[in-house]
Amino acid sequence: MAGDADNPIIRVRGLANRFGEQIVHEDLDLDVRRGEILGVVGGSGSGKSVLMRSIIGLHTPDAGRIEVLGVDARSDDTDVRMQIQRNTGVLFQDGALFSSLTVGENVQVPLKEQHPDLPDTLRYELALLKVKLAGLPADSINKLPSQLSGGMRKRAGLARALALDPPLLFLDEPTAGLDPIGAAAFDELIRTLQRALGLTVFLITHDLDTLYSICDRIAVLADRKLVINAPLAEVERYDHPWVQEYFHGPRARAARDARPLPA
Repeated sequence: MAGDADNPIIRVRGLANRFGEQIVHEDLDLDVRRGEILGVVGGSGSGKSVLMRSIIGLHTPDAGRIEVLGVDARSDDTDVRMQIQRNTGVLFQDGALFSSLTVGENVQVPLKEQHPDLPDTLRYELALLKVKLAGLPADSINKLPSQLSGGMRKRAGLARALALDPPLLFLDEPTAGLDPIGAAAFDELIRTLQRALGLTVFLITHDLDTLYSICDRIAVLADRKLVINAPLAEVERYDHPWVQEYFHGPRARAARDARPLPA
C-alpha cells in the first residue's frame, strides 16, 4: 500500500556524497512514503548502501538535507539523534551480529541502550517475542550466531532490528546468499510484518523476485542520482539504458512470470 505522498517519512533533498575524486551522489532527491515497502536498486557503485548510511546517520554527506520522521536527521542535537535511533531498525547485509553474544543477547542490545532500567526478565521476554516474530524457533534465543544457518542469522538480525518496535525498517540486501526457497520465505515474512505492524521498509536489493513480489515502489539509482521512484509497472516503461537492461532481461521476465497474484 502506498503511504501519504504529501507527508513522507523520509525526505532527502540535494544529497551529495563524494569520496576523494569519486562522486557517488550529486543533487539526489528521494521521498519514502509512510507505510510502503520501497525497493532501492542500482548498478554496482551507484551508492545504494551509502544512501542508506547517510539517512540513518552512519555517514556524513557532503551536502544535502535529510528529514526522517519529520526531524532533521543531520542535526547535532543528541535528543533528535536518539529519537531517530529509537524509531528505526536496521538489518545489515551480513546480519552484523555480535559473534560472542547469543541471539537473545544480540536482540537485547538496543533495549539495554535505550531502556537501561528495564528488568532483565522483561528484556529477555521481549527478546523472545522478537525472535519468534522473526520466524525463529524459541530455542534459538540461547544459541550463538555461529550455531545458526545463514538464513537463521538473517532472521536473528531482523529480530534485533525490531527490538524497539520501530515504525521504520532499513534492510540491506536481506536475501543475499539465501537459496530461492529461503529468499521467498524471507520476502513473505517482511511483507507479513510490514502489514501487521504498519512498518515502512527501505529495502536495498538486487533480487528481482523481491522487487516483483513485495515492493510497492522502486527507486532506481543511476547517473549519481535517483532517476525514477515509482510503481514497478511505471519503472519498467522508463526510458533509461540501465533500467531497460535490468527490468527486461531473462531474469526479470522469470521474476515477472513468477510473481504472486493479487490477494
